[in-house]
Amino acid sequence: MSQRGMATRREVLGDEHVDRAIEATTDLDRDFQSWITEAVWGGIWSRPGLDRRTRSLITIAILAALGHEEVELHVRAARNTGTAPEEIAEALMHVAVYAGVPAAHAAFKIAKRVGEGEPDG
Repeated sequence: MSQRGMATRREVLGDEHVDRAIEATTDLDRDFQSWITEAVWGGIWSRPGLDRRTRSLITIAILAALGHEEVELHVRAARNTGTAPEEIAEALMHVAVYAGVPAAHAAFKIAKRVGEGEPDG
């Protein structure tokens, strides 16, 4: 796996999450996990064109717009990228306008739960 990708993945998602993902890796998804680390974290997230705070907001908005539960992971990770809860709320307001109120509503529920300190798990 890419060292730069793993370092970025750990900085954004946190050691605990990455350690759990690595521990849960099997032969079935080993290549997929390696690809994520290299292409997503070592490639896209490590590019110089946007800071991590901006990448966090974009990621949260896209995941919310698509209705993916992984929005929770990235709302939690936003703590590591310098993203303020108010910025997440503004991004989700954009989601409501451009992707639909139900998508934004579901993401707000997740963001509120994460912001109120529900333990990772």
